[in-house]
Amino acid sequence: MIKFSAYCDKVCFLACLILSLQLNSSQKIAFASANSTEAEALLKWKARFQSQTQNNLTSWMNANEAPCNTWTGVSCNSAGSVNKLDLINSGIQGTLLEFPFMSLPNLAYVDLSYNKLFDQIPPEISSLTKLIYFDVSYNQMSGKIPPEIGLLTNLQVLHLNGNKFNGSIPQEIGQLKFVYELALNLNNLEGSIPASVGNLSRLTSLFLFGNQLSGSIPPEIGNLSKLGELYMYDNYLSSPIPQSFGNLKNLTRMSLHNNTLSGSIPTFLSNLTNLVSLSLYDICRGGLLQRLTAQENEFTGPIPKSLKGCKSLVRVSLQRNQFTSNNISEDFGVYPNLQFVDLSYNNLSGEISGIWGQCPNLTTLRIAGNNLTGSIPSEIVNATKIQELDFSSNHLVGVVPKDLGRLTSMVNLKLNGNQLFGSVPSEFGAFAQLDYLDLSTNKLNGSIPSIFGELVHLNYLDLSNNKFSQEIPSQLGKLFHLSQLDLSHNSLDGKIPSEISNMQSLELLNLSHNNLSGLIPTTFDGMRGLLYVDVSYNRLQGPIPNNQAFQDAHNFEGNEGLCGNVGGLESCNKHVSKRKNNRKLVFAIVFPFLGTVLLAFLAIFFIKTRRKKEQETKKRDIHDEVFSISLFDGKKMYWEIIRATNAFDSIFCIGKGGSGSVYKAKLPSGNMVAVKKLHQKLDGEETSQEFHNEISALINIRHRNIVKFCGFCSNSQHSFLVYEYLEKGSLASILSKEDEAKELDWSRRVTIVKGVAHALSYLHHDCVPPIVHRDISSSNILLDYDYEPCVSDFGTAKLLNPDSSNWSCLAGTYGYIAPELAYTRKVTEKCDVYSFGVLALEVIMGKRLGDLISSISSPSDCENKLLKDVLDQRLSPPTPEVEDELTTIARVAIACRHSRPQSRPTMHMVSQSLSFQTATSTRGPDITLEQLIKI
Repeated sequence: MIKFSAYCDKVCFLACLILSLQLNSSQKIAFASANSTEAEALLKWKARFQSQTQNNLTSWMNANEAPCNTWTGVSCNSAGSVNKLDLINSGIQGTLLEFPFMSLPNLAYVDLSYNKLFDQIPPEISSLTKLIYFDVSYNQMSGKIPPEIGLLTNLQVLHLNGNKFNGSIPQEIGQLKFVYELALNLNNLEGSIPASVGNLSRLTSLFLFGNQLSGSIPPEIGNLSKLGELYMYDNYLSSPIPQSFGNLKNLTRMSLHNNTLSGSIPTFLSNLTNLVSLSLYDICRGGLLQRLTAQENEFTGPIPKSLKGCKSLVRVSLQRNQFTSNNISEDFGVYPNLQFVDLSYNNLSGEISGIWGQCPNLTTLRIAGNNLTGSIPSEIVNATKIQELDFSSNHLVGVVPKDLGRLTSMVNLKLNGNQLFGSVPSEFGAFAQLDYLDLSTNKLNGSIPSIFGELVHLNYLDLSNNKFSQEIPSQLGKLFHLSQLDLSHNSLDGKIPSEISNMQSLELLNLSHNNLSGLIPTTFDGMRGLLYVDVSYNRLQGPIPNNQAFQDAHNFEGNEGLCGNVGGLESCNKHVSKRKNNRKLVFAIVFPFLGTVLLAFLAIFFIKTRRKKEQETKKRDIHDEVFSISLFDGKKMYWEIIRATNAFDSIFCIGKGGSGSVYKAKLPSGNMVAVKKLHQKLDGEETSQEFHNEISALINIRHRNIVKFCGFCSNSQHSFLVYEYLEKGSLASILSKEDEAKELDWSRRVTIVKGVAHALSYLHHDCVPPIVHRDISSSNILLDYDYEPCVSDFGTAKLLNPDSSNWSCLAGTYGYIAPELAYTRKVTEKCDVYSFGVLALEVIMGKRLGDLISSISSPSDCENKLLKDVLDQRLSPPTPEVEDELTTIARVAIACRHSRPQSRPTMHMVSQSLSFQTATSTRGPDITLEQLIKI
C-alpha cells in the first residue's frame, strides 16, 4: 500500500508538472503577443515624429523584441505589459495625437517632460484608466486641457506646466480624488479657478502661477487640509483672501503676490503656524516665517502688531500697497536674521526708528514714498552691513548724519525728495563701493564736496534742486563709470571744468538753471557716449561742442552768448562779425605793445621748440599716437598701465588665453584693474578682429553678472582692454584647488549657475543685435569678493545681426563647444546654451565633464551611479532644499546639452526655470550618470 501510494504521488506530480508547463507556455505566448502589439503601437507613434535621427530612441527598432528589456525608457509589469514610459529629455518632436492610448491599457507612469511635444492633449487620454503619474512639462503643447482628464481617477501626479495651454481650467479636474501634486503653472490659462479644486482632498502641492487667471480665489481651497505649497502669483486674481485659508494648517509656503488682491490683512492667517515662506504677509504666530512678500497689490489697513516679535524674519517686501501706520517706529522690532526690508510707497507715517541699527545682518532698508517725518537717526550705522538705504520722497528734516560715512559697504543711497539741509558730510568720501547717490530735491547748501571724485565706482549722481553754490569741482572728472550727472537747479558758478569730458561713460548731463559762465570746453567734442544734455539758463557763451548730443539738444535758452548751427541759436559767424569792429580799436592800442613782447620771447620760443622736438622724437621710437575710446583719459591711462605692469612683464600676468594675456595692474589712484593685452599684431596688420569683437560686445553692456568694461587703448605697439578687477579670479582656478573649492558651498554654486544663466539670457534676448559669447567656460567666469559670478572674455563674441551671415570659424574651449559647430560652423545662441549645460554640470560636480567621463571604468557605472554620487564630494551633502535645486540644475543642463540645437531651451527659458525652481516639485536626485553625459 505504501509503495502504491508513493507511485500515485509520482504520477500526480508529473501530471501537475506537465500541466504547469503547458500553462506557462500559453502564458508566454500571450505575453509575447501582448509585447508585440504594444511594441508595434509604440513604433507607429515614433514613426510620426518630425525627426527620426535626433531623438534618443534608437533602441526602438524591432517589434519582435521585448520592449521591456531593450527599449530605452520602457518598463513593464510582471505580466510583460508596458506600464511605464520614462522619456524625459529624449529629443521627441511630435504630438500626442498619434499616441497609442488604446493599445497600452496597463500604462501607469508617463514622463515626457523637456521634449518638443506640440499640439493638444487628445481626449483619448481617458482610456489610460490605470495612470497614476502624467508629466508633459516644459514642452510646447497648446490648446485646452481636455475635460476627459477628469476620468483618470487613479491619477496622483499631474504636471502640465511650462507649455502654452490656453482656455480655462476644466471643472472636471476636481474628480481627481487621489492627486496630490497639480502643476498648471507657466501657461496661458485664463478665466477663474474652478471651485472643484476644493475637492482634491489629498492635494499637497498646487501650482497655478504665471497664467492669466482672474476672478476671486475660490474659498473651497480652504478645504485642502493637507496642502503644503500654494503658488498663485503672477495672475490677475482679485478680491480679498478667503477666510477659509485659516484652515490650511499644514501650509508651509504660499505666494499670491503680483495680483490685484485687496482688503485688509486677514488676521485669521495667525492659524498658519507652519508657514516658512509667505509671499504676501503674515503675523508670524508660528515663529518660523522667514520671507514676507505682498508687494504690488492693494492691501490696506495697519501692519500686523505681531510682526514686531517675528525673530525669524529674513526678508520683508510690502512695497506698493496701501498699508497705514500711525508710528512706523513702533511696528518693527529687532531681527537677528533680517537682511532685506522694503516698505516703500504705502501710507506709513511716524519717524524712522534707530532700532534698525540693531539688525546685524541688514543689507537693504527701503521706506521710500511714505509720510515719514523727523530726522535720519545716526544709530542706523550700527547695522554695519547695510548696502542700500532709500528714504526718498518723504518729509524728513535735519542734517544728513555724517556717521553714515561709516557704512563703507554702501552701494545705493537715496535721500532725495525730503527737506534735509546743511552741507554734504565730507565723510561720504568713505563710500568706496557707492554706485548710486541721489540727494536731489532737498535744501542742501555749501559746495559740492571735491571728495566725491574718490567715489570711483559711482554710476549715478543727482544733486539737483538744492542750494549748492561755488564751482563744480574738477575732481568729478575722475568718475569714469558715471553714466548720469544732474547738478541742475542750484546756484553753481564759475566755468564748466574740462575734466568732465573724461567721463566717457556719461550718457546724461544736466547743468541747467545755475550761474555757470565762460565757454563750454572743446574737450566735450570727444564725449561720444553722451545721449542727453541740458545747459539752459546759465551765462555760457561761445560755440556749442561738435558732439551729437549737443547738436540734437534744444536746451540752450537762457544763455545769450552761445552760438551754433542748431535751432534757437545764432550762427557763430554772426558772433565773429559783431566782435570784429570792437577788435579794431583794441588792436590799434595793443598790437604795438604785443610786437615788442613778441620779439622778447622769440628767442626763448625757438630754444624750447628745439628741446620739445628732441623729446618727441625719442617718444616716437616707443609709441605712436594713442587711439583710445575709454572711460578715462586714454593717453594718461595708457602710460599708467605701461608703468604699472612694467611694460607687461610676465610677473604681472595672471592668465593666458587664445587671443591674449591678462595682467593685474595697480594704478596710481590705488584702483586695481585687469588688463587684457591682445597678442602682437603682424606688421601692417590692422587691429585684430578679436579686439573689435570684444569692444563691440562690451561697450553698451550693463549687467551685474557681466564683467564691467572700463575702456580700451590701441596703437601700433599694443592693443589692450581694461576691466574691473575681480578678487577671486576664475571659477576654473577655484574649482581646481581643494581648499578654495570648499569655500564654494552649495548655495554659492547655485548662485553662480543662476547668475551665468541670467547673464546669457541678457546677451541673447535683451541686446540688439543679440550677442553670442561663443566661449562660455569655467575659465571665463570670474568671481568677485562675494563669489558673485561675472561672465568675461568676449574675444570670440558674435553679434547676430539678422542681415548678416552667422557662419564663422570654429571658436571656443574644447569640451564646451557644441557638437554641431564641428561640421556646420554656424553660430547661434544655442551654442552658448550647450556650453552653459557643460558649465552647470562642472559647477555642481566640481570637475570638468571630460574628466568625469575619462574616469568611468565600465558602462555599468553610467547606469548605476546617480547624480548624488557624482556631486562634488569635497563638500558636505546638500540639504533637501538645496538638493532639489541641484536636481533642477542637472535636469536643465541635460536639456541644454541636447545634440540637436533646436531641442535645446533658450537661455530665457533656462533663466526662468532656475528662478522658479523653488515653486516646482522635483522627485529628488534620481538622475543617472548616463543621462548626465550622453549627447
